[in-house]
Amino acid sequence: MTQNGISYRDAGVDIDAGNALVERIKPAAAATRRSGVMDALGGFGALFDPRAAGYDDPVLVAATDGVGTKLRIAIDTGHLDGVGQDLVAMCVNDLVCQGAEPLFFLDYFATGKLSIDEGARVVESIARGCQIAGCALIGGETAEMPGMYSDGDFDLAGFAVGAMQRGTALPAGVTEGDVLLGLASDGVHSNGYSLVRKVAEHAGLGWNDPAPFAEGTLGAALLTPTRLYVKPALAAVRAGGVHALAHITGGGITENLPRVLPKGLGADIDLGSWKLPAVFGWLAEAGNIAEAEMLKTFNSGIGLILAVEADRADGIAALLAEAGETVSRIGQVIAGEGVRYSGKLA
Repeated sequence: MTQNGISYRDAGVDIDAGNALVERIKPAAAATRRSGVMDALGGFGALFDPRAAGYDDPVLVAATDGVGTKLRIAIDTGHLDGVGQDLVAMCVNDLVCQGAEPLFFLDYFATGKLSIDEGARVVESIARGCQIAGCALIGGETAEMPGMYSDGDFDLAGFAVGAMQRGTALPAGVTEGDVLLGLASDGVHSNGYSLVRKVAEHAGLGWNDPAPFAEGTLGAALLTPTRLYVKPALAAVRAGGVHALAHITGGGITENLPRVLPKGLGADIDLGSWKLPAVFGWLAEAGNIAEAEMLKTFNSGIGLILAVEADRADGIAALLAEAGETVSRIGQVIAGEGVRYSGKLA
């Protein structure tokens, strides 16, 4: 080996930068520590004890997801401080629909050239999302892959594991007449952004142009993070009377709600029972998007739906409102298949 031989850094991979990133994010990860965590960052694997988290007979539930092409807007604008929450939310909001409490989270951050500052901002936002959801960030992976990603580009994946006591899985007991409660979204969340980007292009708008539907730039408005429903939803489940939860992501209400309804049951949804957020009105008008397409692509203002016992609906709605959620009674479970809509989005 010659003294001036080619190094890994010459090939585009800086191990020292990766180590520096790990050191920088350790405080953020430590702030998410919760009961059950058994070690700190740095090992080849991460240990977690579900019994120490309070589960005598735990069933584990796992979920994985990404942020999708919303990342394109974040990268193009440099607004990176919310995409970590998006990543966490897309995983843990799914877990809670199974009746599980999220326990821990791992992330995968892949880029062509590692920027310590940008990487830290992303992982710190992941840690903030974990804190809101009550789960621990116990590990992850940073991959620097020159030639795989263009300069400045990166991708994210997240992996969440939760637990429930055996025999408490949801959905369970959904019946005709159950009331459907919808929890308001905080905007587009993290799906449908390929269509969002197409609409912006069609309208001749750039990410730094004023948003037609909100204060600030279009890019910043569209990067509002996905809402985390974990703690309010778990409180409702533990109060009793919740039969099912549906996280409204890609596929909208049309595709996601039937996933938690037994064969032979469908849903009747009153589209006028909640206020459509302004961003969706703009998307529909600027893109000339049909209502059926809106309902099958976006959350359209409802990020989580709960199917609850009719005689407990008011109490559960009050509990959720007290926890800070905007709750609407949007319909009921009916005999049949699929989702039937009445009224109009407004």
